[in-house]
Amino acid sequence: MNSSRNDTLHMSLMALEAAAVSARGGFGCMFSSSDEYESALISERRAQGRYASQERNWRPLAFVIAAIVVAGVAVCLR
Repeated sequence: MNSSRNDTLHMSLMALEAAAVSARGGFGCMFSSSDEYESALISERRAQGRYASQERNWRPLAFVIAAIVVAGVAVCLR
């Protein structure tokens, strides 16, 4: 009777140890440094299109600013 209790206890301890090993394995990281992680993160986000280039055409903005400057000079010289 004592032997079956020891066997049950032994099995429970083995199951607990296996669960602990499995839990520790979940904390492992596939990156060796934070720089490597950041690089992979940025690469993945670029692949998803999150960092799409936002090229703006500056010519219309320059034209509007020049028109305002010309209008302001015309008003001042009047």
